Amino acid sequence: MKRDFRNVTVLGTCQMLFGTGRGLFMVTSPAVALGIAPHPGLATLPTALVVVGTAIAAMPASMVSRKVGRKSGFLIGTVLAALSGAAATCAVLFENFWLLALGGLTFGLFAGFAQLYRFAVADGISEQFRARAISLVLAGGVFAGLAGPKLAAWGKSLLENDLYAGGFIFMIGTALLAALVLMFLDIPNLTKKQMDGPQRPLLEIMKQPVFIAAAVSATVAQTVMNFLMTATPIAMIAICGHSFESMTGVIAWHTVAMFAPGFFTGNLIKKFGEVRMIAAGLLLEAGCIGIALSGIAVLDFWLAMFLLGIGWNFTFTAATSLMTTAYTPAERAKTQGMMNQIIYTVVAIGSLSSGAFVHFFGWNWVNIGAMPLLVIAAISLYWYIAGQRKRALET
Repeated sequence: MKRDFRNVTVLGTCQMLFGTGRGLFMVTSPAVALGIAPHPGLATLPTALVVVGTAIAAMPASMVSRKVGRKSGFLIGTVLAALSGAAATCAVLFENFWLLALGGLTFGLFAGFAQLYRFAVADGISEQFRARAISLVLAGGVFAGLAGPKLAAWGKSLLENDLYAGGFIFMIGTALLAALVLMFLDIPNLTKKQMDGPQRPLLEIMKQPVFIAAAVSATVAQTVMNFLMTATPIAMIAICGHSFESMTGVIAWHTVAMFAPGFFTGNLIKKFGEVRMIAAGLLLEAGCIGIALSGIAVLDFWLAMFLLGIGWNFTFTAATSLMTTAYTPAERAKTQGMMNQIIYTVVAIGSLSSGAFVHFFGWNWVNIGAMPLLVIAAISLYWYIAGQRKRALET
Protein backbone atom coordinates (compact mmCIF):
# COMPACT_ATOMS: atom_id res chain seq x y z
CA MET A 1 0.00 0.00 0.00
CA LYS A 2 2.90 2.35 0.82
CA ARG A 3 4.47 1.68 -2.58
CA ASP A 4 1.11 2.27 -4.30
CA PHE A 5 0.77 5.64 -2.58
CA ARG A 6 4.30 6.64 -3.60
CA ASN A 7 3.72 5.64 -7.22
CA VAL A 8 0.45 7.57 -7.35
CA THR A 9 2.27 10.62 -5.95
CA VAL A 10 5.21 10.30 -8.38
CA LEU A 11 3.05 9.72 -11.44
CA GLY A 12 0.58 12.41 -10.40
CA THR A 13 3.50 14.86 -10.13
CA CYS A 14 4.80 13.76 -13.53
CA GLN A 15 1.30 14.22 -14.96
CA MET A 16 1.31 17.73 -13.49
CA LEU A 17 4.67 18.54 -15.09
CA PHE A 18 3.63 17.00 -18.41
CA GLY A 19 0.43 19.06 -18.35
CA THR A 20 2.37 22.20 -17.47
CA GLY A 21 4.73 21.72 -20.40
CA ARG A 22 1.84 20.90 -22.69
CA GLY A 23 -0.05 24.00 -21.51
CA LEU A 24 3.02 26.15 -22.12
CA PHE A 25 3.31 24.89 -25.68
CA MET A 26 -0.41 24.90 -26.50
CA VAL A 27 -0.87 28.48 -25.28
CA THR A 28 2.38 30.00 -26.53
CA SER A 29 2.92 28.34 -29.91
CA PRO A 30 -0.27 29.64 -31.62
CA ALA A 31 0.65 33.21 -30.63
CA VAL A 32 4.19 32.71 -31.96
CA ALA A 33 2.98 30.92 -35.09
CA LEU A 34 0.59 33.73 -35.99
CA GLY A 35 3.62 35.97 -36.42
CA ILE A 36 5.99 33.62 -38.26
CA ALA A 37 3.83 31.06 -40.10
CA PRO A 38 4.01 31.18 -43.93
CA HIS A 39 0.17 31.19 -43.99
CA PRO A 40 -2.45 31.90 -41.27
CA GLY A 41 -4.00 28.49 -41.89
CA LEU A 42 -0.76 26.89 -40.65
CA ALA A 43 -0.87 28.67 -37.29
CA THR A 44 -2.14 25.58 -35.45
CA LEU A 45 0.26 23.17 -37.20
CA PRO A 46 2.80 23.10 -34.32
CA THR A 47 0.09 22.23 -31.77
CA ALA A 48 -1.41 19.70 -34.19
CA LEU A 49 2.00 18.07 -34.56
CA VAL A 50 2.00 17.44 -30.81
CA VAL A 51 -0.85 15.04 -31.44
CA VAL A 52 0.78 13.62 -34.59
CA GLY A 53 3.90 12.88 -32.55
CA THR A 54 1.79 11.23 -29.85
CA ALA A 55 0.17 9.01 -32.47
CA ILE A 56 3.55 8.07 -33.94
CA ALA A 57 5.01 7.23 -30.53
CA ALA A 58 1.98 5.50 -28.98
CA MET A 59 2.80 1.90 -29.84
CA PRO A 60 6.64 2.22 -29.81
CA ALA A 61 6.53 3.91 -26.39
CA SER A 62 4.44 1.09 -24.97
CA MET A 63 6.70 -1.61 -26.41
CA VAL A 64 9.89 0.20 -25.29
CA SER A 65 8.45 0.46 -21.77
CA ARG A 66 7.70 -3.26 -21.83
CA LYS A 67 11.32 -3.95 -22.83
CA VAL A 68 13.20 -1.55 -20.52
CA GLY A 69 10.62 -1.02 -17.76
CA ARG A 70 8.27 1.84 -16.91
CA LYS A 71 10.87 4.08 -15.23
CA SER A 72 13.44 3.91 -18.01
CA GLY A 73 10.76 4.44 -20.63
CA PHE A 74 9.46 7.53 -18.87
CA LEU A 75 13.00 8.93 -18.53
CA ILE A 76 13.45 8.60 -22.31
CA GLY A 77 10.30 10.68 -22.61
CA THR A 78 11.70 13.50 -20.46
CA VAL A 79 14.75 13.75 -22.74
CA LEU A 80 12.40 14.26 -25.68
CA ALA A 81 10.48 16.92 -23.70
CA ALA A 82 13.67 18.89 -23.04
CA LEU A 83 14.64 18.71 -26.72
CA SER A 84 11.18 19.98 -27.62
CA GLY A 85 11.57 23.04 -25.40
CA ALA A 86 15.00 23.73 -26.87
CA ALA A 87 13.71 23.53 -30.46
CA ALA A 88 10.78 25.84 -29.69
CA THR A 89 13.07 28.35 -27.96
CA CYS A 90 15.33 28.41 -31.01
CA ALA A 91 12.27 28.90 -33.20
CA VAL A 92 11.55 32.18 -31.41
CA LEU A 93 15.17 33.30 -31.36
CA PHE A 94 15.63 32.65 -35.10
CA GLU A 95 12.01 33.34 -36.15
CA ASN A 96 11.84 29.91 -37.78
CA PHE A 97 8.34 28.42 -38.06
CA TRP A 98 9.58 24.94 -38.95
CA LEU A 99 11.69 24.74 -35.79
CA LEU A 100 8.50 25.49 -33.86
CA ALA A 101 6.77 22.69 -35.76
CA LEU A 102 9.68 20.35 -34.90
CA GLY A 103 9.29 21.31 -31.25
CA GLY A 104 5.63 20.34 -31.39
CA LEU A 105 6.37 16.99 -33.03
CA THR A 106 9.09 16.20 -30.48
CA PHE A 107 6.84 17.08 -27.57
CA GLY A 108 4.29 14.72 -29.08
CA LEU A 109 6.87 11.91 -29.04
CA PHE A 110 7.36 12.61 -25.33
CA ALA A 111 3.59 12.59 -24.86
CA GLY A 112 3.52 9.06 -26.29
CA PHE A 113 5.38 7.99 -23.12
CA ALA A 114 3.50 10.37 -20.79
CA GLN A 115 0.14 8.97 -21.91
CA LEU A 116 1.18 5.73 -20.22
CA TYR A 117 1.27 7.34 -16.75
CA ARG A 118 -2.42 6.56 -16.24
CA PHE A 119 -1.93 2.91 -17.17
CA ALA A 120 1.32 2.51 -15.23
CA VAL A 121 -0.29 3.42 -11.92
CA ALA A 122 -2.79 0.58 -12.38
CA ASP A 123 0.00 -2.02 -12.65
CA GLY A 124 -0.29 -4.39 -9.72
CA ILE A 125 -3.01 -2.36 -7.95
CA SER A 126 -6.16 -4.05 -6.67
CA GLU A 127 -9.30 -3.73 -8.78
CA GLN A 128 -11.06 -1.75 -6.03
CA PHE A 129 -8.39 0.98 -6.02
CA ARG A 130 -7.64 0.96 -9.77
CA ALA A 131 -10.15 3.58 -10.96
CA ARG A 132 -9.28 5.90 -8.08
CA ALA A 133 -5.54 5.55 -8.74
CA ILE A 134 -6.04 6.39 -12.43
CA SER A 135 -8.18 9.42 -11.60
CA LEU A 136 -5.70 10.68 -8.98
CA VAL A 137 -2.84 10.52 -11.46
CA LEU A 138 -4.90 12.49 -13.98
CA ALA A 139 -5.72 14.95 -11.18
CA GLY A 140 -2.06 15.91 -11.21
CA GLY A 141 -2.96 18.12 -14.13
CA VAL A 142 -4.86 20.54 -11.87
CA PHE A 143 -1.73 22.50 -11.03
CA ALA A 144 -0.77 22.36 -14.69
CA GLY A 145 -4.03 24.09 -15.58
CA LEU A 146 -2.96 27.12 -13.59
CA ALA A 147 0.80 26.92 -13.98
CA GLY A 148 1.04 26.35 -17.75
CA PRO A 149 -0.82 29.44 -18.97
CA LYS A 150 0.51 31.54 -16.06
CA LEU A 151 4.10 30.59 -16.87
CA ALA A 152 3.33 31.32 -20.53
CA ALA A 153 2.19 34.82 -19.56
CA TRP A 154 5.34 35.36 -17.47
CA GLY A 155 7.52 33.91 -20.19
CA LYS A 156 6.04 36.28 -22.75
CA SER A 157 8.41 39.00 -21.59
CA LEU A 158 11.13 37.00 -19.83
CA LEU A 159 13.60 37.79 -22.60
CA GLU A 160 13.25 41.45 -23.51
CA ASN A 161 14.06 41.12 -27.21
CA ASP A 162 12.53 37.69 -27.82
CA LEU A 163 8.80 37.71 -27.07
CA TYR A 164 7.41 34.35 -25.83
CA ALA A 165 10.79 32.54 -25.70
CA GLY A 166 10.60 32.39 -21.91
CA GLY A 167 7.60 30.07 -22.02
CA PHE A 168 9.54 27.50 -23.99
CA ILE A 169 12.52 27.82 -21.64
CA PHE A 170 10.15 26.94 -18.79
CA MET A 171 9.25 23.79 -20.78
CA ILE A 172 12.85 22.60 -20.50
CA GLY A 173 12.67 23.13 -16.73
CA THR A 174 9.53 20.99 -16.37
CA ALA A 175 11.22 18.16 -18.29
CA LEU A 176 14.29 18.21 -16.05
CA LEU A 177 12.16 18.29 -12.91
CA ALA A 178 10.10 15.34 -14.15
CA ALA A 179 13.29 13.33 -14.68
CA LEU A 180 14.28 14.01 -11.07
CA VAL A 181 10.86 12.99 -9.70
CA LEU A 182 10.91 9.74 -11.70
CA MET A 183 13.92 8.60 -9.70
CA PHE A 184 11.43 7.73 -6.92
CA LEU A 185 9.14 5.58 -9.10
CA ASP A 186 8.93 1.97 -7.94
CA ILE A 187 6.85 -0.10 -10.36
CA PRO A 188 7.95 -3.73 -10.69
CA ASN A 189 8.67 -4.89 -14.22
CA LEU A 190 6.68 -7.79 -15.61
CA THR A 191 8.12 -11.14 -14.59
CA LYS A 192 9.35 -13.50 -17.31
CA LYS A 193 6.32 -15.70 -16.59
CA GLN A 194 3.95 -12.77 -17.11
CA MET A 195 5.73 -11.62 -20.28
CA ASP A 196 5.72 -15.14 -21.72
CA GLY A 197 2.14 -15.87 -20.67
CA PRO A 198 -0.55 -16.81 -23.19
CA GLN A 199 -1.50 -13.96 -25.51
CA ARG A 200 -4.39 -13.57 -27.88
CA PRO A 201 -3.80 -11.98 -31.30
CA LEU A 202 -4.21 -8.19 -31.11
CA LEU A 203 -7.12 -8.28 -33.56
CA GLU A 204 -8.97 -10.72 -31.30
CA ILE A 205 -8.50 -8.38 -28.33
CA MET A 206 -9.70 -5.43 -30.41
CA LYS A 207 -12.87 -7.28 -31.46
CA GLN A 208 -14.07 -7.45 -27.86
CA PRO A 209 -17.08 -5.17 -27.24
CA VAL A 210 -15.33 -3.80 -24.12
CA PHE A 211 -12.30 -2.75 -26.18
CA ILE A 212 -14.46 -1.12 -28.86
CA ALA A 213 -16.61 0.81 -26.37
CA ALA A 214 -13.62 2.00 -24.33
CA ALA A 215 -11.49 2.92 -27.36
CA VAL A 216 -14.28 4.76 -29.20
CA SER A 217 -15.35 6.67 -26.09
CA ALA A 218 -11.81 7.74 -25.19
CA THR A 219 -11.03 8.62 -28.80
CA VAL A 220 -14.10 10.81 -29.20
CA ALA A 221 -13.57 12.52 -25.84
CA GLN A 222 -9.94 13.32 -26.69
CA THR A 223 -10.66 14.31 -30.30
CA VAL A 224 -13.51 16.69 -29.49
CA MET A 225 -11.55 18.22 -26.62
CA ASN A 226 -8.40 18.69 -28.69
CA PHE A 227 -10.26 19.90 -31.80
CA LEU A 228 -12.06 22.64 -29.86
CA MET A 229 -9.15 23.55 -27.57
CA THR A 230 -6.70 23.86 -30.48
CA ALA A 231 -9.06 26.23 -32.30
CA THR A 232 -9.91 28.33 -29.23
CA PRO A 233 -6.74 30.51 -29.10
CA ILE A 234 -7.08 31.34 -32.81
CA ALA A 235 -10.81 31.99 -32.51
CA MET A 236 -10.43 34.22 -29.45
CA ILE A 237 -7.46 36.28 -30.70
CA ALA A 238 -7.70 36.35 -34.50
CA ILE A 239 -11.48 36.17 -35.01
CA CYS A 240 -13.11 37.62 -31.89
CA GLY A 241 -10.38 40.13 -31.01
CA HIS A 242 -9.96 39.06 -27.38
CA SER A 243 -6.64 39.65 -25.60
CA PHE A 244 -3.85 37.12 -25.10
CA GLU A 245 -4.44 37.35 -21.35
CA SER A 246 -8.15 36.55 -21.74
CA MET A 247 -7.29 33.56 -23.88
CA THR A 248 -4.72 32.21 -21.40
CA GLY A 249 -7.32 32.55 -18.63
CA VAL A 250 -9.86 30.52 -20.60
CA ILE A 251 -7.29 27.80 -21.37
CA ALA A 252 -6.11 27.79 -17.75
CA TRP A 253 -9.57 27.10 -16.34
CA HIS A 254 -10.28 24.61 -19.11
CA THR A 255 -7.20 22.66 -18.03
CA VAL A 256 -8.24 22.87 -14.37
CA ALA A 257 -11.65 21.49 -15.35
CA MET A 258 -9.94 18.65 -17.20
CA PHE A 259 -8.04 17.44 -14.16
CA ALA A 260 -9.64 18.74 -10.93
CA PRO A 261 -12.45 16.14 -11.09
CA GLY A 262 -9.72 13.52 -10.82
CA PHE A 263 -9.86 13.92 -7.04
CA PHE A 264 -13.35 12.40 -7.04
CA THR A 265 -13.94 10.82 -10.47
CA GLY A 266 -12.55 7.50 -9.22
CA ASN A 267 -15.14 7.44 -6.43
CA LEU A 268 -17.90 8.30 -8.90
CA ILE A 269 -16.80 5.46 -11.18
CA LYS A 270 -16.84 3.09 -8.22
CA LYS A 271 -20.36 4.22 -7.32
CA PHE A 272 -21.99 4.57 -10.75
CA GLY A 273 -19.76 2.41 -12.98
CA GLU A 274 -17.67 3.22 -16.03
CA VAL A 275 -20.56 3.21 -18.52
CA ARG A 276 -22.64 5.85 -16.72
CA MET A 277 -19.61 8.10 -16.24
CA ILE A 278 -18.69 7.83 -19.93
CA ALA A 279 -22.26 8.84 -20.82
CA ALA A 280 -22.20 11.77 -18.39
CA GLY A 281 -18.97 13.01 -19.93
CA LEU A 282 -20.36 12.86 -23.46
CA LEU A 283 -23.41 14.88 -22.37
CA LEU A 284 -21.16 17.56 -20.85
CA GLU A 285 -19.14 17.81 -24.07
CA ALA A 286 -22.42 18.25 -25.96
CA GLY A 287 -23.31 21.03 -23.52
CA CYS A 288 -19.99 22.70 -24.32
CA ILE A 289 -20.89 22.84 -28.00
CA GLY A 290 -24.30 24.32 -27.20
CA ILE A 291 -22.75 27.15 -25.19
CA ALA A 292 -20.02 27.77 -27.79
CA LEU A 293 -22.68 28.21 -30.47
CA SER A 294 -24.66 30.66 -28.31
CA GLY A 295 -22.09 33.49 -28.21
CA ILE A 296 -18.46 34.64 -28.57
CA ALA A 297 -17.95 36.70 -25.41
CA VAL A 298 -15.07 35.74 -23.12
CA LEU A 299 -17.62 34.28 -20.68
CA ASP A 300 -19.06 32.06 -23.45
CA PHE A 301 -15.61 30.71 -24.23
CA TRP A 302 -14.90 30.22 -20.53
CA LEU A 303 -18.11 28.28 -19.83
CA ALA A 304 -17.78 26.15 -22.95
CA MET A 305 -14.17 25.21 -22.27
CA PHE A 306 -14.90 24.54 -18.60
CA LEU A 307 -17.68 22.08 -19.46
CA LEU A 308 -15.48 20.53 -22.13
CA GLY A 309 -12.77 19.88 -19.54
CA ILE A 310 -15.10 18.15 -17.07
CA GLY A 311 -16.71 16.10 -19.83
CA TRP A 312 -13.32 14.96 -21.06
CA ASN A 313 -12.27 13.92 -17.55
CA PHE A 314 -15.36 11.81 -16.90
CA THR A 315 -15.28 10.03 -20.27
CA PHE A 316 -11.51 9.59 -20.60
CA THR A 317 -10.94 8.35 -17.03
CA ALA A 318 -13.87 5.93 -17.14
CA ALA A 319 -12.88 4.64 -20.59
CA THR A 320 -9.31 4.04 -19.39
CA SER A 321 -10.60 2.13 -16.36
CA LEU A 322 -12.91 0.09 -18.60
CA MET A 323 -10.04 -0.75 -20.95
CA THR A 324 -7.98 -2.32 -18.13
CA THR A 325 -10.53 -5.17 -18.07
CA ALA A 326 -9.86 -6.05 -21.71
CA TYR A 327 -6.38 -7.64 -21.40
CA THR A 328 -4.11 -9.94 -19.38
CA PRO A 329 -0.68 -8.82 -18.04
CA ALA A 330 1.05 -10.42 -21.03
CA GLU A 331 -1.25 -8.50 -23.41
CA ARG A 332 -0.92 -5.20 -21.54
CA ALA A 333 1.71 -3.40 -23.64
CA LYS A 334 0.23 -4.05 -27.06
CA THR A 335 -3.35 -3.35 -25.94
CA GLN A 336 -2.47 -0.08 -24.19
CA GLY A 337 -0.30 0.91 -27.15
CA MET A 338 -3.08 0.18 -29.63
CA MET A 339 -5.62 2.15 -27.61
CA ASN A 340 -3.33 5.19 -27.56
CA GLN A 341 -2.49 4.63 -31.25
CA ILE A 342 -6.17 4.77 -32.19
CA ILE A 343 -6.87 7.79 -29.98
CA TYR A 344 -4.02 9.96 -31.17
CA THR A 345 -4.20 9.01 -34.85
CA VAL A 346 -7.80 10.25 -34.92
CA VAL A 347 -6.95 13.25 -32.74
CA ALA A 348 -4.06 14.11 -35.08
CA ILE A 349 -6.44 14.31 -38.04
CA GLY A 350 -8.74 16.59 -36.05
CA SER A 351 -5.89 18.79 -34.87
CA LEU A 352 -4.37 19.13 -38.33
CA SER A 353 -7.72 20.28 -39.71
CA SER A 354 -8.65 22.50 -36.76
CA GLY A 355 -6.63 25.57 -37.75
CA ALA A 356 -7.75 25.51 -41.36
CA PHE A 357 -11.33 24.81 -40.24
CA VAL A 358 -11.54 27.84 -37.97
CA HIS A 359 -9.69 30.04 -40.50
CA PHE A 360 -11.87 29.19 -43.51
CA PHE A 361 -15.25 28.37 -41.93
CA GLY A 362 -15.28 30.12 -38.55
CA TRP A 363 -15.72 29.15 -34.91
CA ASN A 364 -19.34 27.97 -35.20
CA TRP A 365 -18.52 25.34 -37.81
CA VAL A 366 -15.67 24.03 -35.67
CA ASN A 367 -18.28 23.21 -33.02
CA ILE A 368 -20.84 21.86 -35.47
CA GLY A 369 -18.15 19.61 -36.94
CA ALA A 370 -17.59 17.99 -33.53
CA MET A 371 -21.22 16.93 -33.09
CA PRO A 372 -21.16 13.74 -35.24
CA LEU A 373 -18.29 12.36 -33.18
CA LEU A 374 -20.35 12.54 -30.00
CA VAL A 375 -23.17 10.70 -31.77
CA ILE A 376 -20.77 7.92 -32.81
CA ALA A 377 -19.55 7.53 -29.20
CA ALA A 378 -23.13 7.40 -27.90
CA ILE A 379 -24.02 4.68 -30.42
CA SER A 380 -20.98 2.55 -29.51
CA LEU A 381 -21.76 2.87 -25.82
CA TYR A 382 -25.40 1.89 -26.35
CA TRP A 383 -24.27 -1.13 -28.41
CA TYR A 384 -21.96 -2.23 -25.59
CA ILE A 385 -24.70 -1.83 -22.96
CA ALA A 386 -27.17 -3.78 -25.10
CA GLY A 387 -24.65 -6.59 -25.51
CA GLN A 388 -23.98 -6.71 -21.77
CA ARG A 389 -27.69 -6.93 -21.01
CA LYS A 390 -28.18 -9.66 -23.60
CA ARG A 391 -25.35 -11.75 -22.15
CA ALA A 392 -26.72 -11.23 -18.63
CA LEU A 393 -30.15 -12.53 -19.70
CA GLU A 394 -28.59 -15.56 -21.42
CA THR A 395 -26.74 -16.54 -18.25
